[in-house]
Amino acid sequence: MLEERESKEPAMNPFQKKESKEILFSPASTDEIPPRPPSLLNPPPKICGSNYPLSIAFIVVNEFCERFSYYGMKAVLTLYFLYFLHWNEDTSTSVYHAFSSLCYFTPILGAAIADSWLGKFKTIIYLSLVYVLGHVIKSLGALPILGGYMVHTVLSLVGLSLIALGTGGIKPCVAAFGGDQFEEKHEEERTRYFSVFYLSINAGSLISTFITPMLRGDVKCFGDDCYALAFGVPGLLMVIALAVFAMGSKIYKKPPPEGNIVIQVVKCSWFAISNRFKNRSGDIPRREHWLDWAAEKYPKQLIMDVKALTRVLFLYIPLPMFWALLDQQGSRWTLQATKMNGNLGLFVLQPDQMQVINPFLVLIFIPFFDLVIYRLISKCGIKFSSLRKMAVGMILACLAFAVAALVEIKINEMTPPQPGPQEVFLQVFNLADDEVKVTVLGNNNNSLLAESIKSFQKMPHYSKLRLMTKSQDFHFYLNYHNLSVNTNSSVEEKHWYSLIIREDGKNISSIMVKDENRTTNGMTTVRFVNTLHEELSISLGRGIFLNVGQDYGVSAYRAVQSGDYHAVHCRTENKNFSLNLGLLDFGASYVFIIINNTNQGPQAWRMEDIPPNTISIAWQLPQYALVTAAEVMFSVTGLEFSYSQAPTSMKSVLQAAWLLTVAVGNIIVLIVAQFSGLVQWAEFILFSCLLLVVCLIFSVMAYYYVPIKPEAIQRPTEKQIPRIQGNMINLETKSTKL
Repeated sequence: MLEERESKEPAMNPFQKKESKEILFSPASTDEIPPRPPSLLNPPPKICGSNYPLSIAFIVVNEFCERFSYYGMKAVLTLYFLYFLHWNEDTSTSVYHAFSSLCYFTPILGAAIADSWLGKFKTIIYLSLVYVLGHVIKSLGALPILGGYMVHTVLSLVGLSLIALGTGGIKPCVAAFGGDQFEEKHEEERTRYFSVFYLSINAGSLISTFITPMLRGDVKCFGDDCYALAFGVPGLLMVIALAVFAMGSKIYKKPPPEGNIVIQVVKCSWFAISNRFKNRSGDIPRREHWLDWAAEKYPKQLIMDVKALTRVLFLYIPLPMFWALLDQQGSRWTLQATKMNGNLGLFVLQPDQMQVINPFLVLIFIPFFDLVIYRLISKCGIKFSSLRKMAVGMILACLAFAVAALVEIKINEMTPPQPGPQEVFLQVFNLADDEVKVTVLGNNNNSLLAESIKSFQKMPHYSKLRLMTKSQDFHFYLNYHNLSVNTNSSVEEKHWYSLIIREDGKNISSIMVKDENRTTNGMTTVRFVNTLHEELSISLGRGIFLNVGQDYGVSAYRAVQSGDYHAVHCRTENKNFSLNLGLLDFGASYVFIIINNTNQGPQAWRMEDIPPNTISIAWQLPQYALVTAAEVMFSVTGLEFSYSQAPTSMKSVLQAAWLLTVAVGNIIVLIVAQFSGLVQWAEFILFSCLLLVVCLIFSVMAYYYVPIKPEAIQRPTEKQIPRIQGNMINLETKSTKL
């Protein structure tokens, strides 16, 4: 969440007009210069008689609701891709980071609109409407009853695109607009306002990251996880954010747009490059710096400011790799948490709720590092400069991913194997009253279940069968009471199958069932096979109902909460009864065979498809602690350092560049996820090693970097007014002290 800390800087708004202690000759004009607007006779209302404008209360509440909306939606996004749209892990990760990257590209567009056209207030209002529309479309895309797979996918992508435009567009405007509400003489109050503003950001993300996974997993709608509610509540918070912000319209100070310094920097740099290219003749004398080639068109002060800016931007080149690691908390680390046991004793933690650890630790680590760690290092006589802090932050992020790789290796040791290309996994349920010998033959593939399978025998594991092609027909020979039954079944690679053998009078028959959606999202899954002669309705609580057809009807896998299920209510057309399913452990998958015991009534015979998760989700805490400490040392320090090294007029450009490093970092994850082809633990090691190499490069760059004092950048210089078309007189201005 520390990428939001850049919002503290707009207290030094480069677009605000300041009174100067120098009298400059103004260009003359034959046109009458319009008078400046008179100062407000009635000062804006204050909060409880203090120097804080009442208008900032609306802005702070708006930011809290907007961050709740954004991080709440984003917390469940990866699992939505994985379990609702049924994308694979790599595609889910790629789209997640593509969305994150877009959210950090659009601030440039938002800043350009606000500074050059609409102003901050109108930009926030209009793009918030786009933001709300995106949430509405995204929530509709999560309704199972609305269309099919293609409709859900299109609505989701359109909604995410609008959300990215909305959140990114207002990102550079809201904090700066709050700073505009203060008078220059109340600088101390303005500084405290930005602290409260930053607190509202983390409070919104902290609460939403904890609540929205509960709305997804604990509330059931349409018989499954309620993603529509998990997206709808953040959408409602965005509506509230817009309404609250609009309520303060009459008391806001609304500075008009004054031109975008980002565009000026781009134009100045482009002109310098093109001018140098046009004058590459050896007869033309060389200039000290490549930006000096812009002197024919742009003021000297702007050129000097851009020179100072480029020194800082050079240090930004290695930074995207850090964000590539940091932003995987919501994708790869959440996917890792789905394979772990979230039962912590006092409560059960959902996989996507682990992300709440980051903002929680941020609020603890910032004062702890400032008041304890940095002071202890200073007392030890160690000069812990800003660039050294950033390098240490990179190393801590490397360690975090090394720990994540170790956890992933341990998880893999406990996870059942997955079928690969041209492979299927098969298990056999013998529901006949005596043992059955099963022989599998197909295309010279002699995969044999050597021993006979006893009646209601619990198979220890799936049997792996090799295929000759991606799909293939298998021939099953069943030997039962001196009878031989021949059946054919078609299978596809990379899938699990269950062969259910049933008694049919004095004969037997078989049913082949594909075991789809047997993997879990950190919850227990169950499936039922009904051997009764009546259709069965099963109530699993929390609005989960299953209807299982008669005479060996097979239900789909359904996700339920882990816990004791000693009295599950069931109903047939003629009677009601209860089944004892026992303890359903966290992350396991079960098959229950409903049989009719004449002495005790219907009973449930249980078989465990997937063993429960035995590794506690608490093992992710060390990697979260390391990556949050890295974030505090890297992000906060990096912004403070770069802002101190750039001219005041370049602050907004630096903010845009900082956001771009986050966007590029997410693109790196997208590329690696799509094209690396590595197993997950190896991918974690790859990212750790890449950041370590980048850290070494950054350390060398930092070693040769010579920090300069801000006053050296802001020294008084002669300024030139660009040529002005029309009847304005071009004059070279001179500084005259009062």
